[in-house]
Amino acid sequence: MEAKIGRLVGAMAPSSPAATTSRGAAATSSLYGVEREVAEAATEEHKNVSIMRLSWALVHSRNTDDVNRGIAMLQASLGGSKSPLEAREKLYLLAVGHYRNGDYPRSRQLLEHCLEIQPGWGQALSLKKTVEDKIAKGVNSNHCTAPLN
Repeated sequence: MEAKIGRLVGAMAPSSPAATTSRGAAATSSLYGVEREVAEAATEEHKNVSIMRLSWALVHSRNTDDVNRGIAMLQASLGGSKSPLEAREKLYLLAVGHYRNGDYPRSRQLLEHCLEIQPGWGQALSLKKTVEDKIAKGVNSNHCTAPLN
């Protein structure tokens, strides 16, 4: 798992903030900073925290490639979750990524799993309602939407 995440971070990371032209300068700089933080993490705990921050930034990106990269990172790290809370956070971020890609059924499935871990979690309930509204309307945009919190 660690090697898989390392490849996702290292192989896809831009060599500098200017290396990616499809993102805005501020977003590129921010992602580059978090990517560098992962690469330079001194302890395993710091690296795990940095990977979560990078995954969050990627699934909230306006760039579909970034969202897909965040999904891949989260899927690779999900099996290594050390606690139900950590698994819940990863599942939620996966749900956000799938939502932003327009895969509403998969997003709903992940949110239901989050709610099995922590019933009544407001953030998951809110996104689940949004997802169910999209499904009910038959919307399948298959592109990134406005950022979610």
